[in-house]
Amino acid sequence: MPLSLRDVMRVANDGAPVALADGARERIAHSRRYIERIVAEGRTVYGVTTGFGKLANVRIAPEDVQQLQRNLVRSHAMGVGEHFSQEIVRAMLLLRAQSLSFGNSGVRIEVIELLLALLNHGIHPVIPSQGSVGASGDLAPLAHMALALIGEGKVEFLDAMLPAAGALAEVGLAPITLEAKEGLALINGTQAMTAIGALTVFDALELATAADIAASMSLEALKGSRTPFDLRVTALRNHPGAAETAANVLAVSAGSPIHASHADCDKIQDAYSLRCVPQVHGASRDALRHAAEVLTREINAVTDNPLVFADDDMVISAGNFHGQPIALVMDYAKIAIAELADIAERRVEHMMDPAVSGLPGFLAHQGGLHSGLMISQYTAAALVSENKVLAHPASVDSIPTSANQEDHVSMGTISARQCAMILENARWVIAIEVLSATQALEFHLPLEAGPGVGAAVKLVRSVVPPLDADRIMTGDLAAVRDLIVSRGLRDAVEAVVGTLH
Repeated sequence: MPLSLRDVMRVANDGAPVALADGARERIAHSRRYIERIVAEGRTVYGVTTGFGKLANVRIAPEDVQQLQRNLVRSHAMGVGEHFSQEIVRAMLLLRAQSLSFGNSGVRIEVIELLLALLNHGIHPVIPSQGSVGASGDLAPLAHMALALIGEGKVEFLDAMLPAAGALAEVGLAPITLEAKEGLALINGTQAMTAIGALTVFDALELATAADIAASMSLEALKGSRTPFDLRVTALRNHPGAAETAANVLAVSAGSPIHASHADCDKIQDAYSLRCVPQVHGASRDALRHAAEVLTREINAVTDNPLVFADDDMVISAGNFHGQPIALVMDYAKIAIAELADIAERRVEHMMDPAVSGLPGFLAHQGGLHSGLMISQYTAAALVSENKVLAHPASVDSIPTSANQEDHVSMGTISARQCAMILENARWVIAIEVLSATQALEFHLPLEAGPGVGAAVKLVRSVVPPLDADRIMTGDLAAVRDLIVSRGLRDAVEAVVGTLH
């Protein structure tokens, strides 16, 4: 059955149980019977009775088929770097099982059921994050994943790292002996980049709403105008993201005594970082939504090679493993998320500058003796600058592999990993904006913030006390970030103003 990004999140983050759909079993068995017939008849079929990549012309004897598949997994498990998080590993297991379940890969049902058993028992293969060029798919990461199925490599289980065979035994599972085609089917696909992409883009769409809330807080703190958010403005341009952002800001900033206090001021226009929030945040929303659509197609795709079409008596060697569709949209998503942080940092700077804000410099009490939130903007600037480097497109690069047989690769896993880094940096920048706006709004007292912004301020102050004198702020900033990541900030505001986009 089709999976959604939310389904992937539920399995990856919340540990939702998984099972093979009844309708998939006959498709899988039918495909497997066909592969076994090919082997029995002695046909020459890539990856089934031959070597791999540049070694595709090497014929493999029937008695060596099991060793071929085992050797493939072992030899390709050569990743390096930090290990993927358990959430990413869980998403990879789920997506690999999903791809194999369509019945075009020729594996046995037992292979897929073991992947699902790892998920349900919380056995997570240790998978290094670096080493994939994104074609033929995510070979190295998926090989490390596949090691666990044959009882090799290491896994994380019950908060410990231990040999895979031991973890399998603890829950009553046994390693599997890979048969013809099965090792190749496990490692040839885009499930590492797609897993990272699915989790990152889902969270980025949530961050876009948090960014709208943060902008609403800054708009009030800086006594900006709500007029540019009039829905008649965004209707003339017909970009859905812009209309959603404008509606969010209007809802969150409604009913504010602070806004009412400057209704007749002589200020003509706000800076772009306030006035153009719908256009900038909205464009990021639209870009992320496009990325989500592509990722949703990919998590419900067969990305194996070769592909088995049993009814047509054909095995087709093609290129569904190539990560270009994911590489391009993850580069696009990188830019979209980076821009949410980029414009937020400008709003933070405006709140720090007394010439712009009309507030005490750096939002400090007794400025000079105390520095206030001066360095928060430095941190935001550093994160935004780092994002600019990470946002350089990885998909425009290609290094040939496999003795020039695989002469164009996607670098999609690099795009996805960079996107996850940018998301984390952007979360910190939005947290800095929320914390800064909370401090700034208190200088407007006795004028209170409106209900929506007020709910955000109240929540922040429940975990972070006012900054009356300089103190170490790292823990405070982390507490605000946690409110954003947990969706607590959004929930608090929505409880007052209704559902946001």
